[in-house]
Amino acid sequence: MTKRRESLALWVALSRAYEKVAGASRRHAEARGLRVTEFGVLEALYHLGPMRLCDLRRKILVSSGGVTLVVDRLEGRGLVARVPDPADRRARLVELTPEGRRLIERIFPEHAEHIEGATAGLAGVDRKVAIRLLRRLAAESPEQGT
Repeated sequence: MTKRRESLALWVALSRAYEKVAGASRRHAEARGLRVTEFGVLEALYHLGPMRLCDLRRKILVSSGGVTLVVDRLEGRGLVARVPDPADRRARLVELTPEGRRLIERIFPEHAEHIEGATAGLAGVDRKVAIRLLRRLAAESPEQGT
């Protein structure tokens, strides 16, 4: 197989694997009344604590306008709040409200089980190797323009 064909085969395999796992994540979030990005914000705040919008954007991989929209929706539902940043009076942090914390504490363990099931095709050493290789691919692959 040529290098180009291998690259294309890798892309197809990555895409199919991503769709399988992302689909499991999406279905679980939607069954609980959340979009995947909303779940991502709640999960990031749950595990990492209050964050600025720009930091949250990098964690959940959406645009700055996208994260603002997601936070606006969650704030409207009473799941997150914007609060002053004690380290910088000009900035605001996003944090979980008590209702948001109760929701994510209840649904995150189920979500982790769904992801575990979606990734069950790899176990043990294979899983560790895949993680290492995918991290290396993400870190070392140069981006090319269109």
